[in-house]
Amino acid sequence: MIRRIININEEKCNGCGLCADACHEGAIGMIDGKAKLLRDDYCDGLGDCLPVCPTGAISFEEREAAAYDEVAVKKRMEEMKKQKEKLPCGCPGSQSREIKRENNAHKIELGVKKEMLREAVSCLSQWPVQIKLAPINAPYFNGAKLLIAADCTAYAYAKFHEDFIKGHVTLIGCPKLDEGDYSEKLTEIIKNNDIKSVKIVKMEVPCCKGIERAAVTAMKNSGKFIPWQVVTISTDGFIVE
Repeated sequence: MIRRIININEEKCNGCGLCADACHEGAIGMIDGKAKLLRDDYCDGLGDCLPVCPTGAISFEEREAAAYDEVAVKKRMEEMKKQKEKLPCGCPGSQSREIKRENNAHKIELGVKKEMLREAVSCLSQWPVQIKLAPINAPYFNGAKLLIAADCTAYAYAKFHEDFIKGHVTLIGCPKLDEGDYSEKLTEIIKNNDIKSVKIVKMEVPCCKGIERAAVTAMKNSGKFIPWQVVTISTDGFIVE
């Protein structure tokens, strides 16, 4: 049948993905960095994707196309929902990945005068870092030195990357603001991976004792003997023990 359907100009497409997010039927997908119409029968021809495209890459055309299939769309939406539910919080940004860095990659020059400039390099080696979002198993846990840190420590201690994150797989959390107990998740991570050591970094404030307690409980419950250390940071940014 001849009907109105979207057309995507790949040369104009900048790969932002806004159209895919706006398409309620899941007719548009990102393939090789470009938006694609996945199937004609997924497109209802209403064009919710048009106004969000920043480059004007999407337009309507009249052509031979399969009729809009509401049943097929509902089935696809259910599949997409299940895929999202497999991710922590349903968020694609929570997908675990290892970060490989070149010797001089990701350098940032800091300072206002040329003679005072210095280089700062991130030492983070994996994602995600939130305890609640971290996977139970990931390749980067094998043989890892595990850093379990209260999230405020990185803000209080200026050389946190160099002195603590470097050479470690990092997990962070706030025992006061986060709901639940970290010990169960940490137990599974330690039990199911080859963790070589655990370093716990917390603030000197009383509520931060919770992250130490959870980490120590996890090590005991894992049934493994692992070397561990606790470092406490003062609120004015110094190591106090």
